[in-house]
Amino acid sequence: MTNYALRVPESLFEYARFVAEEEKVSMNQFFVTAIAEKVSALKTESYFRERAARSQDTAFDRWLQTTPDVTPDAGDELGV
Repeated sequence: MTNYALRVPESLFEYARFVAEEEKVSMNQFFVTAIAEKVSALKTESYFRERAARSQDTAFDRWLQTTPDVTPDAGDELGV
């Protein structure tokens, strides 16, 4: 485990303290969880960008052509 001194604006720190107390977790746990969530979001974005770069429009078009042409169920219509 590594220690890191973090400078946080007072207003953000106070709000983080409030949320941590509400969630009944330590400030350390709150900050670690927040960092983990951000890292996860960035990794997910990167994953989908890589997948999109490997995609082939023709393969997608073929897949769409196999979709049956039926009326959507009630409630599933596109909001136009």
